[in-house]
Amino acid sequence: MFLNTLSGRFLVLTILFVMLAEVFIFVPSIARFRQDYMANHLERAQIASLALLADDVIEPDLEYELLKNAGVFNVVLRRDEIRQLALSSEMPAPVSDTFDLRDPPAGTLIMDALARLLNGEDEVIRVIGHPVQDAGLLIEVTMPTAPLREAMLDYGIRILALSALISAVTATLLFFSVRQLMVKPIKGVVSAMKSYAAAPEDTRRIIEPSASVRELGEAESALKSMQTELTSMLRQRERLASLGSAVAKVSHDLRNILTTTQLFADRIEASEDPVVARMAPKLMNSISRAVNLCERTLAFGKAEEPPPALTLVALSSVVQDVIEAESLAVEGSDLSFSADVPVGLMVRADSEQLYRVLSNLARNARQALVATNGVGEIRISAGEDDASWWIRVSDTGPGLPARAQQHLFTPFQGGVSKGGAGLGLAIAAELIRGHGGSLSLGETGPEGTTFVITLPKAVIDNEQAAE
Repeated sequence: MFLNTLSGRFLVLTILFVMLAEVFIFVPSIARFRQDYMANHLERAQIASLALLADDVIEPDLEYELLKNAGVFNVVLRRDEIRQLALSSEMPAPVSDTFDLRDPPAGTLIMDALARLLNGEDEVIRVIGHPVQDAGLLIEVTMPTAPLREAMLDYGIRILALSALISAVTATLLFFSVRQLMVKPIKGVVSAMKSYAAAPEDTRRIIEPSASVRELGEAESALKSMQTELTSMLRQRERLASLGSAVAKVSHDLRNILTTTQLFADRIEASEDPVVARMAPKLMNSISRAVNLCERTLAFGKAEEPPPALTLVALSSVVQDVIEAESLAVEGSDLSFSADVPVGLMVRADSEQLYRVLSNLARNARQALVATNGVGEIRISAGEDDASWWIRVSDTGPGLPARAQQHLFTPFQGGVSKGGAGLGLAIAAELIRGHGGSLSLGETGPEGTTFVITLPKAVIDNEQAAE
């Protein structure tokens, strides 16, 4: 429906507002017309009375003609403090009201004019005013109201007709102007949104700001920013979905391979070689973790982490496993690992997931040091306070570049090492969030980088979780 459109409603509102403005103009205009009408009759009556001044006695027919031309019944002049009836004729009715035109208030003129428009009776009124050219002190006439009201109605109709024409022309011009300047660009934005919604992955459908109106230009710029960000998120989500599918397929085959490897490791564990006997349990633990991860991935059928199985874990044991595993990769180098974890410190966590988090952080630190000069130290420390446990993984590397810091925990964007996928920190942050904690960048610079893990001690019950 036309009235439900922006253009239609604007057209109707424009007509209403213009007509309202014309009404505000019409009321004082009609009051002014009434005042001019009576002042004109006073002037004509004064001119008619000049015939009496020229000749003290005039014929009744001439007097009647003069009064008729002036549109009045009687003319009274006041000269030299003397009130004189200049011209007179028979009045059809007594005087009903008197109006003084000598400096009347605007409000009085408006109220009198509206009252005359509403009163359709033909009455006789007295009008008092100043004579023109200072020909006396005042002039007073009696006159009928029917011609006055008829003239006012005629003037009012012409004013209203002109107002209607002005309103129609103004509304039409504004209608086409608004349609061109606002409605058309808005429709363009709507069309661009519909086009983008049909294929949000197609970057060609992202709107290009072109509106000349500042507000619409800002809206188009905001829409472009939103569409660009959404397209990027959709692409990232597709990549993650593809990665999840690929991981599920790889995990299936990798689980079979690791199962076979586990059988061979069982036989190696029976070796009498002291070095093999010392390393075999670590190998078995690593294979078990890998098999468990593959089975979890296959069970969920997607690259999402299951909820952590929270238990009290000896943190020093997990840290020691991480350091021993990472030390194997840098044997014979100038890289060293150290730990500062109280032996009896117990944290509430999923031991497998916590191992993966610390392993990711330690591996990233090791790769950063190897990529620079191959010299340095990686340190894992831990402690607690009344509210939480904290774990710090520090290195003496060159620090993180500014580009990596901007998207540190964003998949596929936070990678630092060449060829890295940028998933390690994102996975670690997700695992810690599952514990109700947080993983953050403590500090980074030429002296090294520190990541901080915070795990809450408080346990949320059902009532608190529902709030």
